[in-house]
Amino acid sequence: MKKIIFLASAAFVLNSCVVRTAAKVVTGAATIGYKAVKGTVNGISWVVSKAKGKIDEDRVDGTWKIVGVYKGSFEDFSKDQNPESSFTSDCTEGFDQIIFKAKKSKFKPVHCSSGEEDWVKYSMEFGKNPLTKEKENYIEYNSNNYISVIDVNNKTMVLEGNLMPKLAFSGAKLYLLEKVK
Repeated sequence: MKKIIFLASAAFVLNSCVVRTAAKVVTGAATIGYKAVKGTVNGISWVVSKAKGKIDEDRVDGTWKIVGVYKGSFEDFSKDQNPESSFTSDCTEGFDQIIFKAKKSKFKPVHCSSGEEDWVKYSMEFGKNPLTKEKENYIEYNSNNYISVIDVNNKTMVLEGNLMPKLAFSGAKLYLLEKVK
């Protein structure tokens, strides 16, 4: 009988410790997550902070599909308490994408994966962006057009600028892209 009471009380104590520890872990993860992201789009996190320092051009290489669009600038986005993506693709087959060939310094925006667009030569720089007057990573193309590279990792990329003219008329400036390949 003493063994049963001892085992029951030991199980109760261990269980309460596990629940309390798990609650602390969840609370801690929520706090860290709040500081790192400002919402999700299809399970993909929007990055809040700009990349610190120069981004290696090879990181933008590949095919990126557009999964989120924010109507406003990065500055507006960083102040927004509840930013929402307003992107709905009108593609029935395929998706809106942009293909970067870093070794050849060219990219191609593609609507609905059709492949009809021309390749555009670009130059990726880190310095004072002539458009925003801030020190940042940016892509210059057609001599006077600029796209700010907010951040890039192996899964997502956030760009600011006139990436898709058809959406820019409605105020879209910030784009979340997901790496396809």
